Amino acid sequence: MDLFLEKAKGKRQKAKVKITGSKSETNRLLLLQALYPNLILENTSNSDDSEVMSRALNSQLTTHNSQLIDVHHAGTAMRFLTAYFSIQEGKEVVLTGSSRMKERPIKILVDALNELGAEITYEENEGFPPIRIKGKKITKNKVSLPANVSSQYISALLLIAPKLENGLVLTLEGEITSVPYIKMTLALLNEIGVMTTFVGNKITVCHAELVSASQFTIESDWSSASYWYSIVALSEIGFQVTLSSYKKDSLQGDSALIDIYKDFGVETTFNSDNSITISKTKNCQLSIVNYQLNNCPDIAQTIAVTCFGLGIACNLTGLHTLKIKETDRLEALKIELTKLGAEISVTNDSLHLKSSSEIKKNISISTYQDHRMAMAFAPLALKVPIIINQAEVVSKSYPDFWKDLKLVGIENSEIN
Repeated sequence: MDLFLEKAKGKRQKAKVKITGSKSETNRLLLLQALYPNLILENTSNSDDSEVMSRALNSQLTTHNSQLIDVHHAGTAMRFLTAYFSIQEGKEVVLTGSSRMKERPIKILVDALNELGAEITYEENEGFPPIRIKGKKITKNKVSLPANVSSQYISALLLIAPKLENGLVLTLEGEITSVPYIKMTLALLNEIGVMTTFVGNKITVCHAELVSASQFTIESDWSSASYWYSIVALSEIGFQVTLSSYKKDSLQGDSALIDIYKDFGVETTFNSDNSITISKTKNCQLSIVNYQLNNCPDIAQTIAVTCFGLGIACNLTGLHTLKIKETDRLEALKIELTKLGAEISVTNDSLHLKSSSEIKKNISISTYQDHRMAMAFAPLALKVPIIINQAEVVSKSYPDFWKDLKLVGIENSEIN
């Protein structure tokens, strides 16, 4: 499905949007709920990734035959489920995914689990899905990982750690990246009563056979909020959007949006009902911005497109994990922004955009089966008509996105 996007006639100054729970928190808590069934979850994400995770965790595994579980494009599910199924004693699964998933590395996590005593083998290419997992009881409790790997590898180990007979001592070697996501995982473990410590480069998670019943209301997704920050930044002074429901002390690294988008004239107000109102209070006076996004790489695409739409230059660094996402996001950004008239260069971990005063109209944006490519480019419709190819990819994290855009006067129509 390709969509033609354009700004509707007439001014709109306000909108209210409901955003469902964080995909990151939901997928962690779904796994913990599978380990501790007395956990009750509210406001779970309605994303494809969380649906895939939920279905896989609810699979009725037998001790007689291996079961094929397909996570499609869901990278988080692939990493978390690899760890989860490795401790399901006597059960066997083959975990697979889309053609792109089969190109995304899993070796670092598999090696760590096998070192602990798991039994995981590769069905096709060494180091990549699909993988065969034979669930076992794991008694070893010490393992090391490079500190600069995707935090999902680290979180996958931490999430199963309380169910390991002797807990887990995880040593991270080198400089740690994506610290907020590691801290999110540890905070959720703490909230259900699991004891953890994170001192220097060593993380300890204690064994917990049972946890007390808890009810969680999952905070809305800050990554999904990023597209609304971009829309407000590209709108006129006075425009505002209210989003529900968010916390001042968020566990999500992408809440860095609050400070970053101040540079673009966007202010955030926390309301008494846990909603936030984001408002365009002034025009951006900067000609260039520089951001280190180690802790929040998922908002890099949104920021790059916002800067292009505002005609300002940017240098974004700390983006090495974007090379192994749904697509190589840095190369994808370079290709699509260049189509629109941008001057842009990328390295293995950075993006450099020059200021530009012109945006080409009616350009078709390829999305590379990547939900964030579709949603990051959509706000440009406030500046010029634009076409988003394979627009249905947004269902991976934000199924209601195109419907919600109409609330702020961005119309979309399907192109045959």
